[in-house]
Amino acid sequence: MINSRIYEKRRAAVARSLKAAGGGIALLPTAPEVARNRDSDFPYRHDSYFYYLTGFSEPGAWLTIEASGKSTLFCRPKDLEREIWDGIRLGPKAAVTALGVDQAFSVETIDKTMPQLLENQRAVWFPFATHKGLETQVDGWLNQVRAKVRQGAECPGSQHDLCKLLDEMRLVKDKHEIDILRRAGQISAGAHVRAMQTSAAMLRGGFKGGPREYHLEAELLHEFRRHGSEYPAYTSIVAAGANACVLHYRAGDAELKAGDLCLIDAGCELGGYASDITRTFPANGQFTPAQRTLYDIVLAAQYAAVAVTKAGKRFTDPHDAATRVLIDGMLETGLLPKAKHGKVEDVLASGAYRQFYMHRTSHWMGMDVHDCGDYTEPTGKATRQTDALGQDVLRKPSRILQPGMVLTIEPGLYVRPAKGVPKEFWNIGIRIEDDALVTAKGCELLTRGVPVDADEIEALMRG
Repeated sequence: MINSRIYEKRRAAVARSLKAAGGGIALLPTAPEVARNRDSDFPYRHDSYFYYLTGFSEPGAWLTIEASGKSTLFCRPKDLEREIWDGIRLGPKAAVTALGVDQAFSVETIDKTMPQLLENQRAVWFPFATHKGLETQVDGWLNQVRAKVRQGAECPGSQHDLCKLLDEMRLVKDKHEIDILRRAGQISAGAHVRAMQTSAAMLRGGFKGGPREYHLEAELLHEFRRHGSEYPAYTSIVAAGANACVLHYRAGDAELKAGDLCLIDAGCELGGYASDITRTFPANGQFTPAQRTLYDIVLAAQYAAVAVTKAGKRFTDPHDAATRVLIDGMLETGLLPKAKHGKVEDVLASGAYRQFYMHRTSHWMGMDVHDCGDYTEPTGKATRQTDALGQDVLRKPSRILQPGMVLTIEPGLYVRPAKGVPKEFWNIGIRIEDDALVTAKGCELLTRGVPVDADEIEALMRG
């Protein structure tokens, strides 16, 4: 049952923004169905922007919002024959009450009705570069309006990117969203616990043929679905041994062996919202000394990042805090010899740490696992900076964190075999990731239902 009031408030906020911008109409489609192969589609997933404003998950739908506050939905018509094969459709008649829109039409009438809605609007807003062919479709409707100018019709005089407006709305989560994100984090944490315990149990029990990465992936998927998650939020990473040094590795058939680490980066999607957790653990439940040394460095880096994740801080502060701890660890362990690389400040300046830590510490979280929203202050003044490649660029100041924002905190170390790198650390890849809700005084980690301390992980896996 859709709580239409949540979405009515969001549509009203869009209408107010349109009015403040001088008037106009916003339109957006949901995602299309995508063929997987002959007579088979990929599992359907709605467009996040569309769902944010409707709570409606059927394909083939469109929404318009006018500056006056009037909302119009286009959806698939009732069709008893197709419903036998594909499932029940809501239909335009029921949509008005169920979704709280002002009017609803069959999507089959959209080419006739949409130009009528666009007529005499000052501007049209739609998502740029998110739906292939959308610009052409909008142009076709606008051309129908232009064909009537001799009859007194006015065509929208400007076009604007609706994403910019919606991104700002989606960046700060409301209570409804936070409640879902918490639950998604709990489900995903339970799945990681199950995978850890399964790995240790299979190795203790002498599993025939050896446990494989896909065995743990199966445990994750089972736990997600068992608790009501619709799908994984992204393709699960289950990486045994050296595979953990491949950042976007996908679960394959590599064997999990005693003495190796396993890195799992996986999270479920629940009610349209994602979770994102990474844990790294010994496949048999016991860290080696070298693994424990690097693991504790990464964990200390995450704690340092968590400590500065609070309202008033900037988005880059967690990354900066984590990176300094990681660099200090690289110098102390000899991953970066002090005699060659100097002190922490020297390594920051040279960028030598990127051999072992080459990604950022955070990204926004929400309906999408890499959620929308600017990473810089929208009204900030751009200054000349040096980017990761040593090139001069103009950049605005990093975004100031506000209560209700959700971001990941995910430092890591990835040690590939290389000349001058201590061999005891070769092929060790470690990442620790949690989802953090920014609060006035700090942050709430939504995904700590799975242990992160090395001793606690070992205790869990012994159990």
